[in-house]
Amino acid sequence: MATNKLTAVKINQAKPGEKSQKLTDGGGMYLLLDTKGGKYWRLDYRFAKKRKTLALGTFPDVSLEEARQARDAARKQITSGIDPSAVRKVEKLTASHRANNTFEAVAREWHQEFSPTWTKHTQEKNLRIFVVYAFPWIGNRPIAEVTAPELLAIIRRVKDMGYLDTAHRLRMTAGQVFRYGISTGRCERDISADLRGAIPPQRKRHYAAITDPTEFGKLLRDIWAYQGSLITRSAFRLSALFGLRPGEVRNLEWSEVDFDSRLIRIPLGKMKARRLHVVPLADQAAAILEDLKPLTGAGRFCFPGLQSRDRPMSENTINSALRRLGYDTQSEQSAHGFRSSFSTMAHGSGLFRPEVVEVQLAHKHGDAVRLAYDRGDFLEERRNLMTWWAGQCDQMREGAAVIQISIAA
Repeated sequence: MATNKLTAVKINQAKPGEKSQKLTDGGGMYLLLDTKGGKYWRLDYRFAKKRKTLALGTFPDVSLEEARQARDAARKQITSGIDPSAVRKVEKLTASHRANNTFEAVAREWHQEFSPTWTKHTQEKNLRIFVVYAFPWIGNRPIAEVTAPELLAIIRRVKDMGYLDTAHRLRMTAGQVFRYGISTGRCERDISADLRGAIPPQRKRHYAAITDPTEFGKLLRDIWAYQGSLITRSAFRLSALFGLRPGEVRNLEWSEVDFDSRLIRIPLGKMKARRLHVVPLADQAAAILEDLKPLTGAGRFCFPGLQSRDRPMSENTINSALRRLGYDTQSEQSAHGFRSSFSTMAHGSGLFRPEVVEVQLAHKHGDAVRLAYDRGDFLEERRNLMTWWAGQCDQMREGAAVIQISIAA
């Protein structure tokens, strides 16, 4: 069978006509020239007494020499009893299967499946940790082929950057992805389990907090004298009055504030405990928000960022304000530490049942059955608690003798 009849010159000079043309090279291969000028390599052959055609690519993406090599390889397969069209289909399916089963593909599927049950902050954090620290190195690898040493290498890279807590979180979330991969048939085992003890343990985190009433009173005087913007001043003061987590304060939206009922209702999607949290508003806290509303009330967030009113203020704003006042946020007082200050003095007062204080802190209390039926969350008792706390803050700020904390506390 004569082959290699075509030349590059002949191919380049070929012009489209009214009908498609076949420029034969031999061995069943030809260049199909369509009426619009497209040039396609094709191979006609017979397999199992059936005539078939195999696409070999498009000219000039596939050169004449490359097309001939593909033809010769296909001919060898036919001689060996292998149908090259069937091989091509398997290759495409395999490529598609691999694309749907890479670590990144499985991780993103896992994230999409479970993210509705997380807070927005957790959604962003769980995806970002993979995008920044994992996908560039193992994202394109089939999840079933990722090894423990590979995973350890990227975890150690994060640890060596000084982010030990992030390194542990990466191992934990990677483990969730591998277990999801097992359940969906994409891998057979969770290799992250092999890495337990492979990096130093996490440091136990204690947020710096002032719990002495006299010292806390001095802090409150400093906060009320703070000269920053009205937005920052308001968030700063409410951090002390609310007992909420810093992220819950800065992400507070006007739609969640009900001045008539003196309540803030934070939806479950924003809370760490993943349930609706109702915060009674003391008169002092309501007054701060009412004073702020003319400035930011037309937007979504009570405390918008400086760069964009469509985003909340930075997570570092309150800690930065504390540092400007001269407080060490690692050893004296942190934004998160306001919760500890409130908790210690509220529990220590002996005036409120422990579960009332814990609910106000949005902590889970009791067993699953109790949690299921305790939907009232001691609202009236918590109103009294927050009214008491706001009054105590006023007195501490004025330097009065307040809050006798019991020794047992």
